[in-house]
Amino acid sequence: MNRREVAAVIAFAGRLDPRLIRTDEAEARSQLDSWHELLGDVPATTGQGWDVSDAVRKRVVASQYPILPADVAREWNAHYRDRLGRHTDPTPMADPDDPQAWRAELVATRDAVVTGRIAPSPHRGVTTGEPRPGLERMLKAVGTYVPDAVRAELAPFRPARAAREAAIAAGGPDIFSVRCEMCRAPEGEPCRERSGGGVRNRNTKPRVEPHPGRVEDALAAHAQALPA
Repeated sequence: MNRREVAAVIAFAGRLDPRLIRTDEAEARSQLDSWHELLGDVPATTGQGWDVSDAVRKRVVASQYPILPADVAREWNAHYRDRLGRHTDPTPMADPDDPQAWRAELVATRDAVVTGRIAPSPHRGVTTGEPRPGLERMLKAVGTYVPDAVRAELAPFRPARAAREAAIAAGGPDIFSVRCEMCRAPEGEPCRERSGGGVRNRNTKPRVEPHPGRVEDALAAHAQALPA
């Protein structure tokens, strides 16, 4: 705001709280100087929810003490942070190999958001509803994270995982989806040879075949999960 706009803010605040009124010319000039010093970078209004008169009115109602220019500046800073907090920088149209132009476009966009010229650009959220047409076909074309050919080559080096994947592919249950009560292997890890006292030890060799009790537990859990 320029000095004329700041003077209008002081006059408005004085109507709401007469304690701000200065009758002495020197005191009024000093008051204007101090208010303009703190509010020179604060806009009077923006197109997206900021009005300095609302901030003044809110502060006068909330506090029993005379309003200060710092109170208005803090309200503006809170408004500033709130709008930037709800904004996600879109990818600039500038050449990414030109860092100065890239940064200048980002700064200009943020300034437009803060001053209300444009609305914040929210994060892209997960939407509900039916999948996009063709999505399933696209996923099948992309395949899995580990291609089938690579998975087959790795099978001899991880026999427990290969046996698990083969069982799932055949329509059976995921044996690793339950904890093994014999060796205490947690969910997602293969069974291991028992160490002394039956306590599971990570240093023992993994078993290619899971313990029979774990297979029975996985079959029971799979049967309960099937629709009636």
